[in-house]
Amino acid sequence: MATNYFLCNNFENMNQQKQAILLLADGTTLTGKAFGKIGTSTGEICFNTGMTGYQEVFTDPSYYGQILIMNAVHVGNYGVKPEDVESNSVKVKGVIGCNLEERYSRKLSDKSLQEYFEEQNVVAIDRVDTRALVSHVRNFGAMNCVISSEITDIHELQNVLNLVPDMNGLELASQVSTTEEYTLGNPASACRVAVLDFGIKKNILNCLVDRGAYVKVFPAKTNFETLEAFEPHGYFISNGPGDPSPMAYAVQTVKNILNTNKPFFGICLGHQLLALANDIPTFKMHHGHRGLNHPVKNIITGKCEITTQNHGFGVQPDAVKANPNIEITHVNLNDNSIEGIRLKNKKAFSVQYHPEATPGPHDSRYLFDDFIGMMQ
Repeated sequence: MATNYFLCNNFENMNQQKQAILLLADGTTLTGKAFGKIGTSTGEICFNTGMTGYQEVFTDPSYYGQILIMNAVHVGNYGVKPEDVESNSVKVKGVIGCNLEERYSRKLSDKSLQEYFEEQNVVAIDRVDTRALVSHVRNFGAMNCVISSEITDIHELQNVLNLVPDMNGLELASQVSTTEEYTLGNPASACRVAVLDFGIKKNILNCLVDRGAYVKVFPAKTNFETLEAFEPHGYFISNGPGDPSPMAYAVQTVKNILNTNKPFFGICLGHQLLALANDIPTFKMHHGHRGLNHPVKNIITGKCEITTQNHGFGVQPDAVKANPNIEITHVNLNDNSIEGIRLKNKKAFSVQYHPEATPGPHDSRYLFDDFIGMMQ
């Protein structure tokens, strides 16, 4: 694999940039140019295939603990603005790009990607052959890595990398959850939803509120009694980062919620927790699903949806199929992985992908309508 990749007309400016190094756990080393904050950052490497929506991607809490390869050739060319966020800060640990742009051309934007990364303390590496790097990750799997624009000694970087914990078995959801309860929507609404926040995206909440729901968002480790005190008509379990298998506290809460027989909707991590609550194990995927273009078939309707996805764990297909109380509702058309389930004896369903789809297509937003309909 090439260790340098330059695709820029402004060679004079490019040569003035500080060097940055990317080191993968398998020993692969790439040299590029520093972007964003000068520093060192570590995490699990992953990639996103989306062509747009980079600010929404960077602020998605499900990326916490990961260093993200942006497969699009140009990132940053339309700048950033406060409205294009999914949480209160950038959640990725670092960014790898081919052309991370300092200049932008959107009038609505208020700053450049470089300014944004500096403000948000994001270490990035530019001028990398991201297509080749994505192919490498697809072939050899997700692994830990380190980016540095301050350390040039490979042995020193290896020592830093050795201290990075493995994503398998790592509980991260409670680290990105809200620390305080808050509400959105009309308190007089006839539809009250208790939301358990494991790293929820803002537009998921918008999709609920836009449909008339009054939502109360609770921290990840809120006990069931506190959730019930809100007297919700239904429960929503959010997306989030990390491995779901060590989240025994959340699995028990989901079990308690299911015992109420109230409508239940889970997305991404919420999908995995619903599976675990029904004795279906999860597993770490080879390189995960992340992008805006994943085809998913709705088994119930027979229709295909183009979906937004961001997950590195999945539910065991054989265990799902063997459970007589669970029906598969959605499958991924790329690899046949389980993308949606529903309980036959409960008003409970979940999907692995992101129906709020910001960024991405809105093919799957009907799921919010289904959830609201179950409560009505």
